[in-house]
Amino acid sequence: MTTVRRQRIIDAPPSDVWAALAAFDGIGTWASNVDHSCAMTAQTSGAGAVRRVQVGRATLIETADDWRPGVSLSYTITGLPRVIRRVVTTWTLAPSGDRTDVVVQTEVDAGPRPPQRLIASLVGRRFAAASDAMLAGLAAHVERTSVA
Repeated sequence: MTTVRRQRIIDAPPSDVWAALAAFDGIGTWASNVDHSCAMTAQTSGAGAVRRVQVGRATLIETADDWRPGVSLSYTITGLPRVIRRVVTTWTLAPSGDRTDVVVQTEVDAGPRPPQRLIASLVGRRFAAASDAMLAGLAAHVERTSVA
């Protein structure tokens, strides 16, 4: 398994950051690497909510597994090549004065054998770059709306 972790301080209170993350089907409004997103279930928040995310030619399904308002959001990603067994992304928020310390961590499991671990590592690099883009987009979106 490969774990990638990215962190950023966002100049907005945790409640504002959480509001953007909690609009689960709206990730496409602030993540520049997401072309389109929409809800796939009537439930649009909380554990069990499912969204469809279009990233280039890839269609991913993300299912919220853990939903702790203002604290963390975890979701499983499916729709990746079959060599990838499991991908879970977790967003964690912590107050830092008037700002928010945001951590996004993705775990990629392709299996225990060396070739599988190599695949997980390569896929992890792609998720690291995607996490950097999402953190930048989230910061720009939340900081812009926090000031307004």
